Amino acid sequence: MGNKNKTISFRVNEDAFETLREIAEKRDISLSAVFRDYVDLLVAHDGKVKVVPENQIGETTNEESFPPKIEVPKSFVREHERLELEAEHLREQLQEHKEYVRHLRTMVDDEEEEVIQLEELDDEMENDEPFRLG
Repeated sequence: MGNKNKTISFRVNEDAFETLREIAEKRDISLSAVFRDYVDLLVAHDGKVKVVPENQIGETTNEESFPPKIEVPKSFVREHERLELEAEHLREQLQEHKEYVRHLRTMVDDEEEEVIQLEELDDEMENDEPFRLG
């Protein structure tokens, strides 16, 4: 297929835009190159990019690793897994129902109902002998 470039478009406020433009001018690159560099950095580090002041670069800190991690109760995880399984089961049931409805429709479409018009019966009755009831 090839590696095609894609365009990303979004809005920022005027102050942020001016700051980005200044950054681009300081680095003597285009504003687009600033974003491309940032996106390349995000992709290279699997979205784990942390902005730190220049004076702290290289310093070892005792801070938590980035991105921050939190512990989730096991009951929450189990409930989430249960809901995922239930959703999958419901999707399967919906698919089965759709297939059954499709099957019924094909059966109805395949059956040709014989329609008898009352006018046709009247025409036949005039040509035949009359019927007596009783």
